[in-house]
Amino acid sequence: MASNVHYSITPVSLGGHRFAVTISIPDPGGQALMLTLPAWIPGSYLVRDFSKHIGRVEAQADGQSLRVSKQNKCCWRVEPTSSAVTLSYEVYAHDLSVRGAHLDTTHGFFNGSSVFLSVDGRAGEALTVDIHRPSDPDHTNTSADWLVATTLPADGAVEWDFGRYRAADYAELIDHPVEMGQFDLVPFEVAGVPHYFVLSGTHRCDSERLAKDAELICSEQVKLFGELPPMERYLFLTRVEGSGYGGLEHRNCCALVCARGSLPMGNAVQAKDYRQFLGLVSHEYFHLWNVKRIKPAVFTPYALEAESYTALLWVFEGITSYYDDLALVRSGVIDEVSYADLLAQIISRVRSVPGHTHQTLAESSFDAWIKFYKPDENSPNAVVSYYAKGALIALALDLTLRERGDTTLDDVMQELWQNYGKKGIGVPEDGFEELAEQISGVHLRPFFNAMVRGTEEPDLESLLNGMGWQLAEAPLADAPLTSLGVTFIPGTTTLKTVRRDSCAERAGIAAGDTLVAIDSLRVLVDKPVSILLPYTVGDTIRIHAFRRDELKRFDVTLEKRPPSLWKIAPLTHANPKADARKARWLNS
Repeated sequence: MASNVHYSITPVSLGGHRFAVTISIPDPGGQALMLTLPAWIPGSYLVRDFSKHIGRVEAQADGQSLRVSKQNKCCWRVEPTSSAVTLSYEVYAHDLSVRGAHLDTTHGFFNGSSVFLSVDGRAGEALTVDIHRPSDPDHTNTSADWLVATTLPADGAVEWDFGRYRAADYAELIDHPVEMGQFDLVPFEVAGVPHYFVLSGTHRCDSERLAKDAELICSEQVKLFGELPPMERYLFLTRVEGSGYGGLEHRNCCALVCARGSLPMGNAVQAKDYRQFLGLVSHEYFHLWNVKRIKPAVFTPYALEAESYTALLWVFEGITSYYDDLALVRSGVIDEVSYADLLAQIISRVRSVPGHTHQTLAESSFDAWIKFYKPDENSPNAVVSYYAKGALIALALDLTLRERGDTTLDDVMQELWQNYGKKGIGVPEDGFEELAEQISGVHLRPFFNAMVRGTEEPDLESLLNGMGWQLAEAPLADAPLTSLGVTFIPGTTTLKTVRRDSCAERAGIAAGDTLVAIDSLRVLVDKPVSILLPYTVGDTIRIHAFRRDELKRFDVTLEKRPPSLWKIAPLTHANPKADARKARWLNS
C-alpha cells in the first residue's frame, strides 16, 4: 500500500461546473483526521473563503462510512480509524478569476488552494495527484481533445496530457495551477529553460512577436538577478477574453487574464493595450524572485487559514510594479518616450486621489486585508495603493541612490535574492530598509520614515530633473477650470465618490446622490460636468439631486480643479551629466 497521501480530481459536470475530488490517506494511526482548505491564496491578500464552494465531504474506510463533522468554516474532522481513509467531495467551480477554479464546456482551470484539502500533520510530506479527463457523459465528445498545462512535476503523465503528477508537499501542490482544454502554445527560451504562453479562449495573435518580446523582457529580469531559479519550464497560463486584465504569480508559472485586443497583431509595435499586457507579463515574471522566493518572514511558511499581516507589501508589490515597466524599456521592447508616459500615468493615478496623503504605505500594506481589496465610495479619500505608490517610492529610492553614489536599487534587489530568496529565509519587517542602508552606505531612515511610515511625497520633479526629464501638470482638453470634486457611476448622473474636503462635500452632497439639475439645467448622462464650463472659481451654483427618493437642494461654491494629469518630457536645456545618468538607469 502506498504510504503517501494521494489526490484525484475529475471534471464530472462541465455544464454544472463541478469537479470531483478524492483524497486517499494511508495509515491514519487510529487518530482522528483533520483536513483544512486555505481561506486565501498567496499573492492575493484577501480572505476568499474557498470552502464555500465545497459540497458535502464524505469518508470511507474498509468499505464503511466514517463520520465527518465540520469544525469551522474551512476545517473538517474524520472520526478515528486505523484503516486507510478515502475522502470524497465535489467543488463548484464557476470563478473566472485567476484565484479560484472554473469549469465549463470550453475549459477547466483550478488553483489547488481552492480544490485540495490539506491533511493536518502531513502537509509536509510528498504526495501525488491524478488529473483525470472529464467524465461528464453529456460532454464526452466536447472534451475528447482536451490537453493539460501545468508546471506540476510529472509522475508518469505525458507532457500536456492528463495523468499522474507529484509534489514535494502540500505547499507545492497548491502553487501549480492547472489549465485543461484546447489551447495554443507559444514557445520561447530563457536562460536555457523552455517557456510557453498557454493561450486559451478565442483569439488571434502574432505569436512570433509575442515570443520575441517576452523573451527580451524575461531575459532582462534574469540579468538583473543573475540567474533563473531552478525549474524545468515556465508557463504563462493566459485566458483570453473580450475584456479583462489580471494576473497571479506562482513558483514556476503565472495565471493571466487579458483582452483579445491586447494581444499583438500586425505592426502594432507599441500599441497601448499590448504594452499594458507586456507590463502584466513582466510584473508576474518578476515575482519569480520578489514574492515567490524573496518574501516576508510572516509568509515563511504561509499560514492560509487566516490573515497574515505585514507592512512590507509595498516592497513586494510596489517594487515589482516599478520594475515591470522598467524591464520593458531596458529590454528595448518600448522606447524612452513610452516609458516616460507609463511613469506619468502612475504619478497621475496616485496624486489624483486624496488617499495618498492620508494613508501611509506601511498602513496600506498592513490593511490590505480589510481595505485595498474591499473598496467603497470612501476608498479614494482614505486608501492608497501599495502597488502604485509603492512603485513611486521605489522610483524615488532608486533615483536617490543613483544621485548619491554608485549603488542602485538593482544592487539591493540582488542582495535580497542572495541573502534571503536563495536561502529560503523570510525578510524581517525591517530587513529591506536595513539592507538598503547597509549596501548603499546612505542614511535612509529619514527617507523611509517620511515615505513609508509617513505620507510625505517624494520630490519626483527634482529627481527626474536629475535624469534629464521634466515632470509637469498636463492640461485636460475640454475640461472646466472648476470642479465639484465628484465622480459619477458610468452611464448615470449618480455620484460614485465625493472627494475629501471638496466643495461638494462642504455643501453636503454625498456619494449615491443622483444629480438632476445645475442652475435649473438638466445634468446630462454623457457629459455630467460639461455644464460647469462657463463658470469660474468662486461662483456659486444651485444643484438639485435625489437622495434615495427625496429631492434635495444644495448651494455649492465652486473650487479650482485640482491637478489630475501629469506628463514627463525632456528638459528644455540638455544636461550631459543627467542624460548619462538616465542612460545608465534605463539601460541597467
